[in-house]
Amino acid sequence: MADKITGIDVKILKLLAKNARLTYKELAEILGTTRQRISRRMDRLERNGIIKKYTIIPDYDALGYIHVILGITIRPSVDIDKVIELLKEDENVKVIERALGSHNLVVHIVGPKDMKEMEKIISNVSRKIPGIDKLDITFVTEIVKFEVL
Repeated sequence: MADKITGIDVKILKLLAKNARLTYKELAEILGTTRQRISRRMDRLERNGIIKKYTIIPDYDALGYIHVILGITIRPSVDIDKVIELLKEDENVKVIERALGSHNLVVHIVGPKDMKEMEKIISNVSRKIPGIDKLDITFVTEIVKFEVL
């Protein structure tokens, strides 16, 4: 059973969501506690899977890439876990999310700005997915806000 998340844990998560490069010392100073206490809490948050990954949010346009989101609805007879495992192996697939609503899968793809090449990538990804009932494609032009908490 996971440990209870406290108010200070949430504060740590919010601070790291804004700047994952903060050191334990800096977190301790901001929160008025010790570096050792922050270290213990961070270890626990990582061990319990609360913090899954430290990452960046790149500017895909500046890097010469396109960010595309596929909203996918798969027929109920298809094993979604098998589809997810297939998609995890694709180097162009960057995010896979289970969803409720219009789609049961949301897949983020990053590829070159060349539209013919991107068409091939989207086609290759969608061919891996059996039983697609609906597929919506959205081209992301800019990430305006990205907050996790």
